[in-house]
Amino acid sequence: MNINKLIVAFIFSFSLFANAQSSQYKSEKDKINDLVHTKLDVKFDIPNSLLFGEAWLTLTPHFSPTSKVTLDAKGMLIHEVTINGMKVPYNYFENKELIIDLDKTYKKEEEYTIYIKYTSQPEKVVKMGVTNQKGLYFIDPRDEDSEKPTQIWTEGETESNSTWFPTIDAPNQKTTEEISMTVPKEFVTLANGTLINQKENTDGTRTDTWIQEQKHAPYLFFMAAGEFSIVKDIWKGKPVEYFVEKEYEDVARDIFGKTPKMLQFFEDLLGVEYPWDKYSQIVVRDYISGAMENTTAVSHSASAYQDKGELIDENSWEYVVAHEVFHHWFGDLVTAESWSNLTMNEAFANYGEYLWYEHEYGKDFADDYLLDSNKKYFRGDKNEKKHLIRFKYDSPDEMFDAVSYEKGGAVLHMLRNYLGDGAFFAGLKKYLVDNKFGTGEAHQLRLALESVSGKDLNWFFNQWFFGKGHPKIKVIQQLGAFEQKVTIDIVQDENVFEFPLIIDVYEENGKASHKVWVDGQHRSFEFPLSSKLKAVVVEPTGTLLAEITHEKTLEEWIYQYKSAKNYTSRRSALEYIATHQDDAKAFKAMTKALNDNSFKLRIFALENLDLKNKYSKGNAIQQVENLAKNDKKTLVQAAANVTLAKLVDPKYVNHFVKAMDSESYKVIESAIIALYQLDRQNTLQKVDALPDNVKDNMSEVLTGYYLENRDAKYMTYISKYLIRNLFFSRDAKKANTYKSAFQWIAESDNKEAISNLVKSLVKGGVQYKKYGGDVAASNFLRQMVDLQRKTTNANKKELELIIRTGMAKLLE
Repeated sequence: MNINKLIVAFIFSFSLFANAQSSQYKSEKDKINDLVHTKLDVKFDIPNSLLFGEAWLTLTPHFSPTSKVTLDAKGMLIHEVTINGMKVPYNYFENKELIIDLDKTYKKEEEYTIYIKYTSQPEKVVKMGVTNQKGLYFIDPRDEDSEKPTQIWTEGETESNSTWFPTIDAPNQKTTEEISMTVPKEFVTLANGTLINQKENTDGTRTDTWIQEQKHAPYLFFMAAGEFSIVKDIWKGKPVEYFVEKEYEDVARDIFGKTPKMLQFFEDLLGVEYPWDKYSQIVVRDYISGAMENTTAVSHSASAYQDKGELIDENSWEYVVAHEVFHHWFGDLVTAESWSNLTMNEAFANYGEYLWYEHEYGKDFADDYLLDSNKKYFRGDKNEKKHLIRFKYDSPDEMFDAVSYEKGGAVLHMLRNYLGDGAFFAGLKKYLVDNKFGTGEAHQLRLALESVSGKDLNWFFNQWFFGKGHPKIKVIQQLGAFEQKVTIDIVQDENVFEFPLIIDVYEENGKASHKVWVDGQHRSFEFPLSSKLKAVVVEPTGTLLAEITHEKTLEEWIYQYKSAKNYTSRRSALEYIATHQDDAKAFKAMTKALNDNSFKLRIFALENLDLKNKYSKGNAIQQVENLAKNDKKTLVQAAANVTLAKLVDPKYVNHFVKAMDSESYKVIESAIIALYQLDRQNTLQKVDALPDNVKDNMSEVLTGYYLENRDAKYMTYISKYLIRNLFFSRDAKKANTYKSAFQWIAESDNKEAISNLVKSLVKGGVQYKKYGGDVAASNFLRQMVDLQRKTTNANKKELELIIRTGMAKLLE
């Protein structure tokens, strides 16, 4: 599942997603009975958000003979339970567990099949207090929203699929699957596996039957129905499909079209054949996460949708596509045996993003991505207090964080670099082959890697998988007498780690790269010098997940940027140089970075270049002008335009006006930013002439500009994006502006703007309910009612009804 790369939760409610750990040990679920096969026949009462289901579950005792089976069945109405056509006694415990007395005592490998007739009621299940997620979602079931299609879809992770079919809802269970779905005939369906039959019914419905012949975990079961266009590719004779709404049919391949190439790359890299019969992806409305690796039927949120103008700049969803593809080996083929071991799914999927970027775009691009990923882990105040493998938590949802994902991916990157590519990927192959269609935990990965590499890895796994935190290192650099040697002291804080380390020593005569081993709180390393020392770079590759402080002179940082090959070394040098541009040499180094081979560093240089300092000359400005007009990357062109805008020079007006005709949304946005500095009113008039989809992709910038002007004609536009900007802005001044705008709209008589605010709050409250979003949204809706009551608006009763209707939807 991909969650943390998107919107994780409302900032105002994020503290509710606390990671305080419970004292209760969370073990792998005991296996008393094993699922063998699951057959489902489901029909829907769409307007009332109900599912009428029949389930045939085939099971067998795991080891000991048993005369009972306990199934997870959350919030259902149970109508009938039989074995071999005979009714059997059962106890429906707390609307959560269906405890069934079998017709006899069954022994290991002796199979039995239970038939259950039931009704799933997802709109009631959360209110009943048996789970915090519906599992089954009906989107606009009564066709009340003209902007939203009616859809049905499911989301099973962690243990929510048992709201719509009885099962043993645990990741250490594996079962084959057959599902028949009866839907309106205009709907298309998607589920795991292969569509084997479609039957037209006389009542205007159609029954589609899907079969998944390979075993997978119950939380990976998936079904969806709605009106979708299906864009089809093929890879190695297997269907690769993209289910999208009609208006996105033309860009489906631009968003998802690298999927076949990803499948081939990961298959070749791992040496393990893609084990499933197809690979489908579907984009659904009001999705509760980013994406989910349902076996062969990946679901994506509507954030995946992008216009041509966005895709020209970059496919912002490509990493998600790669993440979910890699899950089909790590997570689907071999599944974490328990939620404590979640990182055995998510660390690999996270690292799959890096591996794909490294393969497709080069190491600089991938290292930039890794650097940002590591920063997400470092930013979390409590992350360093949590173990990667955690056996104590209050809810499995707590495991979905920057530790399981970003830190986990960084740990795999370190492991790969320690073992080398050959041993690392051969070890992954052994882990997958030994545990295919089963489960895995960290020890199994360690044993597979040890078997292949011949190295003991307990030290690594103990500190990185079963320990917490990361190294915090202070580097002390001293020149020896007569500058014939340099001494490097590595000092860690009280949480001491053991790790290999590279120290690059640059002299006038060249570079020497030293590999050392750090195994204590304070280690000292001495290196001889044959010429003048120019710079020392500790951990030049950015492989070690650590916070490193190393005081250097500006000259050393400049030399590091000019001489280092690794992206991380160049980036860290530029970050320091950018803050010292009052020095002529530093400014010169920044202008040199405008031509860096990495477009990411070109953008960094543009964003930080100080063209107003005393050393700024025409040559530097000419370089920026050239990038604005000619760089092959539209993102660089856009950054160059914003840099030129800081000069507030009318001579660039024609260039900026021309840039507004670009196909690139980022270039258009940068032109608006530039022109706005020169002529606000004319710029806003030009913006008014842009198509709505273009303006919608510039909401953060335009919302800010419209709020500066506070013109009522822009209120409707502002209202669509205000909530998102209000809660995700890290700028305190902007946040206050958004709060003021909230009151401005809430007190207005603008029906459309009020409706937009209510929709945004309800959507966010529902989508992020498990993080406390519903409570926060309710508070804001109540504020809207109070503010509206105090107005003299002629239509305030109608507006109050809109707000109260939203509150009711939030409580459903």
